[in-house]
Amino acid sequence: MKKFNLFKEIITVNKQELLNAINTTKEFAINIKGEVKFAPFADKEILIYQGKHTPQAANALVPTKPKTLSEILGDNYQVVEDDDRVLLKAFSNWQELIRVNTPRASYDDTTGDGVDKFANAALEDIGWNATEFDISYRNLVEILETECSGTLLCIEQEEPYQFSGLGFLDNDKEAQKVLFTYCQEKIKKMMQENSLYTKENLSNDEEEAAEFFKCL
Repeated sequence: MKKFNLFKEIITVNKQELLNAINTTKEFAINIKGEVKFAPFADKEILIYQGKHTPQAANALVPTKPKTLSEILGDNYQVVEDDDRVLLKAFSNWQELIRVNTPRASYDDTTGDGVDKFANAALEDIGWNATEFDISYRNLVEILETECSGTLLCIEQEEPYQFSGLGFLDNDKEAQKVLFTYCQEKIKKMMQENSLYTKENLSNDEEEAAEFFKCL
């Protein structure tokens, strides 16, 4: 997986497309590619802005001054206008971006408790069964981030991360195959080398998990 580090990335947006979206007064978003999108947003779309602009009602006594892009997008964005482009840095808004993106993420690794489930049901079945053999979600996430394609939305100034990130897998079936194979090989080795995990010593739950991974 590749990292999209909010602290370092500058997102480039087409200025006219952004102005058009603002003027619709509809909810819109900007993704990490700088594309302007309208709700409903695609599955696993990673957003660096989500909102809508409602112009202040005109008042003949107190004429309204048009807001700048910086004012519209908010104080948590650094905005530079460059001819037909708008350059954005969004790291100061990372807490809001967790809330915005979590519903579409494959897993959430932003809390002190770490990852405790996968959004995809088949991946969650693997994670749940793997814990019977002391294979943690942390182990599985490290495998995913090393071997699978996808994006980790994070903030990183220097190790360790300020927050570990939201993971977005490109291909759930690829991830299922990678994790299943990893768990299967690890459990088979445990059953061969550790007497606590021989077939006759397995608990009912461990036996079910071993059968799930086709180790029996």
